[in-house]
Amino acid sequence: MSSQRFTQVDAFTDRPFAGNPAAVCLLPSPRDSQWMQHVAQEMNLAETAFLVRRADGFDLRWFTPALEVDLCGHATLASAHVLWEEGHLPAPQPVRFHTRSGVLTASRDGEMIWLDFPATPSHPADAPSELRSGIGATMLYVGRTPFDYLVELESESRVRSLAPDLAALARLGTRGVIVTARSTDPAYDFVSRFFAPGSGVGEDPVTGSAHCGLGPFWAARLGKKELVGYQASARGGAVRVRLEDDRAHLGGHAVTVLRGELLY
Repeated sequence: MSSQRFTQVDAFTDRPFAGNPAAVCLLPSPRDSQWMQHVAQEMNLAETAFLVRRADGFDLRWFTPALEVDLCGHATLASAHVLWEEGHLPAPQPVRFHTRSGVLTASRDGEMIWLDFPATPSHPADAPSELRSGIGATMLYVGRTPFDYLVELESESRVRSLAPDLAALARLGTRGVIVTARSTDPAYDFVSRFFAPGSGVGEDPVTGSAHCGLGPFWAARLGKKELVGYQASARGGAVRVRLEDDRAHLGGHAVTVLRGELLY
């Protein structure tokens, strides 16, 4: 029987049982995609991250219970947290991740972890029937990022109360759908929620990569390059966004909640 250690981390939160949980597996050597997909199914979290050390950093891949994804914020934040907390890298040293979205880096500023991600601004788009029926609310703006639909609703309360038709959204053929509105809480600039039934995740608790599109969207409307978003899922979590040229720097906290060993 073989075994694999893993660590489960709540990302984009400073307290356990909030934010977005991710499992992190530091592998001694590369494994095939089918094995990683089986592990992600077993973990049954929004994302499971798989790391393999290399000369100049780590290879990093992300899997939902259903498929591999091209970009994931919270599991990258969780991965950096694990590498520093468990002594795989000295805490001041930035981490370089080699991914399907290029080289991504993570650095620490006190207890805050900052990710250097590509910005993914949205462009106005027509709303297909599946999106209109799936959202079932007045849409002030509809756009497409490279991964998702981005929809602005009329108010924060409408975002929070939204009960979308996930079956309709699953037929869109995109990774997911971001819904957003300006925040009524002065501590935040905007609120959002993220639905990805087509990727095996009904509602994602806190989606770092969605803020690569939310940041440019709200920066253009609010006239500021540094923003704070709150993802209003049941678990909830905050994401700081700092825009520089074509990059979106995402800031958040992380908390370890579980360590275990997979036997297979």
